[in-house]
Formats: sequence, structure tokens, C-alpha cells
Amino acid sequence: MSEKIRAAVVGYGNIGKYVIEALENSSDFEIAGIVRRDIANIPSELKEYDVVNTIAQLEAVDVAILCTPTRSVEQFAGECLALGINTVDSFDIHGLILPLRTSLHALAQKNHAVSIISAGWDPGSDSVIRTLLEALAPRGITYTNFGPGMSMGHTVAVKAVPGVKAALSMTIPTGTGVHRRMVYIELQEGHDFHSVAQAIKEDDYFVHDETHVFQVENVEALKDMGHGVLMERKGVSGKTQNQLFKFDMRINNPALTAQVLVGAARASMKQQPGAYTMIEIPVVDLLPGEKDAWIKKLV
Repeated sequence: MSEKIRAAVVGYGNIGKYVIEALENSSDFEIAGIVRRDIANIPSELKEYDVVNTIAQLEAVDVAILCTPTRSVEQFAGECLALGINTVDSFDIHGLILPLRTSLHALAQKNHAVSIISAGWDPGSDSVIRTLLEALAPRGITYTNFGPGMSMGHTVAVKAVPGVKAALSMTIPTGTGVHRRMVYIELQEGHDFHSVAQAIKEDDYFVHDETHVFQVENVEALKDMGHGVLMERKGVSGKTQNQLFKFDMRINNPALTAQVLVGAARASMKQQPGAYTMIEIPVVDLLPGEKDAWIKKLV
């Protein structure tokens, strides 16, 4: 691929800012523009780019990197795919990934485009590791333990609850893939804390986990973008028992999500039309340059 990949960044929150940094440091990309709601107040770091409020206003976009809340991914992906623009996103509601893939697959095929969904670090790169562990020990159990750290998807979900002025959702691992959610909120005037806390606990993001909600004066004083995961699998290779595997990382959450999205955007240019999760695409397609060079280096 001789020409640079033209990527549009849709959304300019925590992830969008890191996506731009990752694109600026990737020699095979150029930024086609940024799509955001507020185009009247453009931050100084975006002055050199086209900033618009719909992707149709940008020219020659190859791929749209969706840095939007999970619950609006399908809408934005649909708009881009209808224009024949590839999409990548970090949709993170695990139980709804298959329906999203089904929905976007037909649209992508119809418009000769590619959509790579749930391309964050979990779901995303962690999904690839889980797949490899499953292949190494076909019988067994894998435990995915997140944190401790700030969950961006859960935090965005809390912010959408009526009565919440600001929010932070922390994920605390208790072991064997079980987690505790610690939610800190600033409350809007006129709202009852107990009613808001109950609404948070009933949200799909929280209903399956032990969740504690606390009212605080200043959420910003508590924020730390650090996160992590420890994946452990104990299983059987052939007939051999007690095969043990661990994958451990401690990361800046939005920075890693952004880097995975950029890799997936690159991979989208190498797939046939349709919608894919990360476990369906060759991992080498996430990397820039010639495949043979990576085979020589990594195999």
C-alpha cells in the first residue's frame, strides 16, 4: 500500500485525543479530519486539521475511527458504512457484540466496506490472547481479572444516568474473573442520591456485578487513567493436565485503546467487505509495512 491511509476521528474525548497522537506517530496514516459536536470551540491542538460535525463533510476518508460512547457506535458506524467508509470501534458490551456484528455485516457488504468492531483491549486484544490460550489448552478455564482501574465504558454509562453531574467507575478484581464496581458521582441539584444510585445499579453495565455508589464533592480529584488485566488459564493440552498460563499488563486505558483502534484501522484496509471482531483478522494485519518483514522478525 503506497498511499497513506486517510483516517477520520469521530469523537474527541479521552480516546479521541490518544487516537490522534497514535495516528500522528504512524507513518502510514494521515488524518482526514475530526468529527465532533462542538465545532465552534476548537482546541488549539486541532487547529491544523479539518474539524466538522458530520463525516460527509470530509473528503476521501478511508476509515473512520469511532471514539464515541458504546451505545452510539451502531448509529455512527451505520452512517459511515453507508458512505462506503470503513469503521473501527471499541464497543464494549460483551453480550451485544454478536448482534452488532450481524447488524453491521450486511451494511458493510452492501457498501463494499469493512467494519472491525470491539477493537479495544477488552474486548479486543485481550480477546485475541484468550483465543490463543484456548488453542493451547482446549480444555480448561480462563479467568479474566480487570483492574484495579478506571473503566471508561462504565464511567460513560454512569454519566448518562439522569442526576449525575460527573462520575468515575472503578473496577476492582476480587479473583476468578469476579469484579466489584466502585462508582463515585457528583450529584446534580434537585436529585435524590438513593434513586440515582439504584438507577446506576440497574444499568446493564452494572447489574451483573457487586456495585457500590458513593457521592463525592470532586470526581476529578479521584481520577487515574491507569488500568490493567491479569488473565489466567489452567487447562489440558492433549491429555496432559495442569498447563498454566498467565498474561498480565498494567496500562493507560485510553492510550492502549487508541493504539488498538489504529492497528484495527490499518487491518480494515486488508479485509474483504463485512464486519469482523479482532479474533477473526490475522494479527499481522494490525502492523504496518510488508508482511514478509514481520514474518522474518517475529516468527
